[in-house]
Amino acid sequence: MALLRLVAQRHRDPAPPRLVHASFTRLLERTGATLVGVWEQLRNLLGFIGAMLVTLGKVVIGRRRLRLTATVFHMEQAGLDAVPIVSLLSFLVGAVVAFLGATVLRDFGAEIFTVELVSYSFLREFGVLLTAILLAGRSGSAFTAQIGSMKSREELDAIDALGLDPMELLVIPRLLALLTMLPVLTFIAMISGIVGGGIVGTMSLDITPAMFISRVHEMTELRHFWVGMVKAPIFALTIAAVGCLEGFKVEGSAESVGRHTTSAVVQSIFLVIVFDALFAMFFMEMHL
Repeated sequence: MALLRLVAQRHRDPAPPRLVHASFTRLLERTGATLVGVWEQLRNLLGFIGAMLVTLGKVVIGRRRLRLTATVFHMEQAGLDAVPIVSLLSFLVGAVVAFLGATVLRDFGAEIFTVELVSYSFLREFGVLLTAILLAGRSGSAFTAQIGSMKSREELDAIDALGLDPMELLVIPRLLALLTMLPVLTFIAMISGIVGGGIVGTMSLDITPAMFISRVHEMTELRHFWVGMVKAPIFALTIAAVGCLEGFKVEGSAESVGRHTTSAVVQSIFLVIVFDALFAMFFMEMHL
């Protein structure tokens, strides 16, 4: 009976007024909290990059030890093992770019300019951008997972207890590996993309391989190659910094490792694309 009386009373009482402003207030709170979090993350990232560069400078002048074995290991893991997937993806993207360019330019009788389209796009943009995105998802996430797992198992505390520098021991080898291998992989991606475009040109546009190579040699300036290669060290530094920083931010659970690994991949890809856009605008204004 008490339950029935309670139900009847609820039906007789008017519904409480809807708080329209409450949702808007919560939206503003979440927006503000997100902006504060982005600002804190940017500050932490800039500070971590500064600490990396300081430690790297000490390694160069001999005040810190270069962990050569760890550096070579990460060069193999992040660079040599990534050659097949970088080559294959760049080859396929080059073929797609050439096919789309030929489809559009055929209406204007300018199919031959597909050669310049493929060479310019891969030398300036696609080669380094595809490589950086692949390494952000492949190596950046691995850096976060490796360092995060060490922190969750309290191995970083043991390193501190032994008087060793985690920056020297864990971060610098990974940074040097990416700084060395990302330009190499970028060059491989450029060649693979141009080869993919050349094969499509040979099959669809009746352009012989000799004619394709000759046109690339005659019409493509060397500055386009250097525009793409200049971006590689910046992207390598960004990927290494984000991946290692997120690894150090891991707490003591497997869920935290997964969350920060995902965050590292998203941040790395986002920053790589932002920096690529900034580079594109800068080189456009400089007429390079």
